[in-house]
Amino acid sequence: MSDRVLVEISNHVAVVTLNRPDKHNALDFELFKAIIDTGESLAENREIRAVVLRGEGPSFCSGIDFPSFSAGGQALADWIFEERHQGANNAQMTSLVWQKVPVPVICAIHGNAFGGGTQIAAGADIRIAAPDARLSIMEVKWGLVPDMGITVALDRILRRDVIKELTYTGRILTGEQAAELGLVTRTADDPLAASMALAEEIAGKSPDAVRGAKRLYDAAWTPGRADALKLEMNLQKQMFSGANHREAVAAAMQKQTAEFSDPSI
Repeated sequence: MSDRVLVEISNHVAVVTLNRPDKHNALDFELFKAIIDTGESLAENREIRAVVLRGEGPSFCSGIDFPSFSAGGQALADWIFEERHQGANNAQMTSLVWQKVPVPVICAIHGNAFGGGTQIAAGADIRIAAPDARLSIMEVKWGLVPDMGITVALDRILRRDVIKELTYTGRILTGEQAAELGLVTRTADDPLAASMALAEEIAGKSPDAVRGAKRLYDAAWTPGRADALKLEMNLQKQMFSGANHREAVAAAMQKQTAEFSDPSI
């Protein structure tokens, strides 16, 4: 397995570490793939009873590594949109694979969780953030829609008007503000320690009952999942090919004000 993601299992708790600290765990192809492979491996592990998902270094995950993706060309774009599981493509599976894992997944958030980082965290069952962590549904900055399963993940945890405001603006929230809105479950000065304590508590409960409860809630709360994921993907494909996406990326990179054309969609 790639060293982009590290896994340590002890006392029925799996600690999954995003391991690209020099890039604030920004998502390149290798990290995308390693996250999915790790989640799918843990989904088959009958010994684990809880998972803690964390990031090494100064941030949980700072979102897409755009220079890396630009260098990847069409082959990388094709891989991103390739269907992986139950209508979800590879980008979406980076978040949704944690719902495929049959035990509770607790995400410890520190530093930045921007764009894809917030969407990965949203795929977890529980999120514990440092008060000064920074979270954002940031895709609008790049002229894109959020496309990593957010339509399935966030609808379980936030009011829809709140989701829309955060998506339309790309506003950055502190951990405390995210907790007030419900984007994270709660805050802790040491989110990893708090996440580990909760995981160990859950691991002491009946694994049948805990797995059954997760399966029950996820089945009841995600109707129409396949249609939502397909629309999410199709819209993003249109965004990628549009002039306004290119303008947004150029303006963001150059720290200038974008000059957008009238919408083509």
